[in-house]
Amino acid sequence: MLYENSFKQPQDVPLLLEKIRRYSDQSGPIRLMEICGTHTMAIARTGVKSILPENVTLLSGPGCPVCVTPTGVIDAILALSQRPDTLIASYGDLLRVPGSTQGDSLLKRRAGGGNVMSVYSPMEAIRLAEEHPDTEVVFLGVGFETTAPGTAACILEAASRKLANFSVLCLLKRTEPAIRSLIEAEDFAVNGFLCPGHVAAVIGADAFAFLPKDYRLPGVVAGFEAADLLYSILTLTEMIASGRPALKNEYTRLVRPGGNPAARALMEKVFRPAGSDWRGLGHIENSGFAIQDEYASWDAARKFSLRPSEEKEIPGCRCPQIIRGVMRPGECPLFRRVCTPDNPVGPCMVSGEGSCATAYQYG
Repeated sequence: MLYENSFKQPQDVPLLLEKIRRYSDQSGPIRLMEICGTHTMAIARTGVKSILPENVTLLSGPGCPVCVTPTGVIDAILALSQRPDTLIASYGDLLRVPGSTQGDSLLKRRAGGGNVMSVYSPMEAIRLAEEHPDTEVVFLGVGFETTAPGTAACILEAASRKLANFSVLCLLKRTEPAIRSLIEAEDFAVNGFLCPGHVAAVIGADAFAFLPKDYRLPGVVAGFEAADLLYSILTLTEMIASGRPALKNEYTRLVRPGGNPAARALMEKVFRPAGSDWRGLGHIENSGFAIQDEYASWDAARKFSLRPSEEKEIPGCRCPQIIRGVMRPGECPLFRRVCTPDNPVGPCMVSGEGSCATAYQYG
């Protein structure tokens, strides 16, 4: 019904907006947070934020995996890229993320002769390892539960092929512990969550049931079209106005209650939950994925004894506050003045899913 009523009949949008306005008038100011970089981009690209009532505010949370990777980890990766006979393979966004020194990135190291390559999938990194048997190929496995199954599959493939010159630096994050950390912080001021549809497609819509159960906060698993977003915002405002928080799945054309069993089985076979450091959120227990001992030979952190350096932010950068949703990109003193997509100071301006890059592009 949502597809027929809203996607194919945009004349219904004014009615949706009127209902959102009515519910927000009943409840008072409403602050909603999305925790998915694709949602951040979709909200900006479709202009949804600009047509909402003034007392409905949309905030961006820690939904960009590149953005939440700490500077200390980036510094360790930069040092690894200088190791002789080592090739770093990564998704493109991570190549441009600076460490604790502005402008120092994998892209700059590559320009200086470092062996760094951009890949579109972990299996490309496997191929590179086979083609260069005398080179240590390290794939930077960054992402949330969405990319975790593919990274798990590549580790299993490397093990089956006995690729001794291949390893994965596991930078994967788990969504639920990060949301709990946000909610339990002293400066938390959000009334409801747009839950990430891509993550829910893997781990299931039910994975976000802790929001109403443990915190009496409403959550809606949302898709990425304008109608998905508006309908999900309407559902959240209705629950807030009525005082009846629940978890609802408005992305039923893709997301099932239990998610994708095959993908979840892959993750459970290769990974275990482990503590992880987040830019802006600090250390959160069980918020990362660690490679199981059975596959330690393909764990770059163990193979090269990698230890992140001390966390240091570039002076003036407000990415940690923006990631937590307590500051907007335009409130950062560097935004548009010093920090631009051509000269990014922090990761939020680097990634296409970053709040600052999105705000810069779409205003």
